[in-house]
Amino acid sequence: MKRIGFLLITFLPYAHTLAQNSIDLFTVAGHYSFPRDYEGDPPEKGKEHIWQVNLKAPVVLSEVNTWYNEISYYNFRVNGDLESPPNVAHPVDLHSIIMQTGLVHRMNEDHALILLFVPRLMGDFDRIDSESFQFGGIALYEKRYHKSLTMRFGASFNQELFGPFVVPLVYLNWQLSDKWQIVGLLPVYGKLNRSVNNDLTVGLHYFGLVTTYRLGHESYANDYMERRSIDLSLFARRRLAGNIHFEIRMGFALGRDYQQYDENDKVDFALPLVNFGDERVQKNISFNGGPFVRGQLVYNLPLE
Repeated sequence: MKRIGFLLITFLPYAHTLAQNSIDLFTVAGHYSFPRDYEGDPPEKGKEHIWQVNLKAPVVLSEVNTWYNEISYYNFRVNGDLESPPNVAHPVDLHSIIMQTGLVHRMNEDHALILLFVPRLMGDFDRIDSESFQFGGIALYEKRYHKSLTMRFGASFNQELFGPFVVPLVYLNWQLSDKWQIVGLLPVYGKLNRSVNNDLTVGLHYFGLVTTYRLGHESYANDYMERRSIDLSLFARRRLAGNIHFEIRMGFALGRDYQQYDENDKVDFALPLVNFGDERVQKNISFNGGPFVRGQLVYNLPLE
């Protein structure tokens, strides 16, 4: 504990390096999606469970350089009483370990450069091979327009199992007033915060991401699963004690899909809303998006 305290005290004088008011150092979350119909004629319903653990550990190198580290674990489960052929993954049980590590370099008070290496281990973990590892990166240029508005512009790249995937990124941290704030890395996530008091924040949350997972079971070995979802929710975050907070979200998953493909089914190039050269044939049946509830326990460190 003394070591952790020393690192945090060391980090605080350089908090401006990340241009944030606070940082969620540790998060544990559970997500439950209510049963929804499968597409087509099957009368069965599918439901989704998600577990997440996230840890951030920035290390200050100098007054202008910080080495940023973040690691996340996700577990996605889809089950129901749908009867599927042997070559189709059901129930679905996917795991991901995603790391972000790299340099945050502040050129001056108003400009910074962020370069992150993003390796991933993605699959059902029934069998892990070289195709279970994915590699990508994030590059962002930051400009602080004034005290209440910071933006970053750049892109992320990941070698997904369907092919190269590029996401143009815009980061926004905008303190609209004493009560209202917008923060997010679009189009991945965004949050509209309304501060009710020192202990309670409410607002609107958005999260959208595309990820792929290597399947290792012998019945469908070497296939991959592509997960897509856009989650819109209302949230409330309450301080429980000190820096420990509990957040609950209730919302709706739009366009949620778990799509299984043969390992040789690829696209030429992909952007968030457009796939080029996509002639893939989906093997499984998707189930519809629907309402969900998510709860998470957060250790949040104020930086001001």
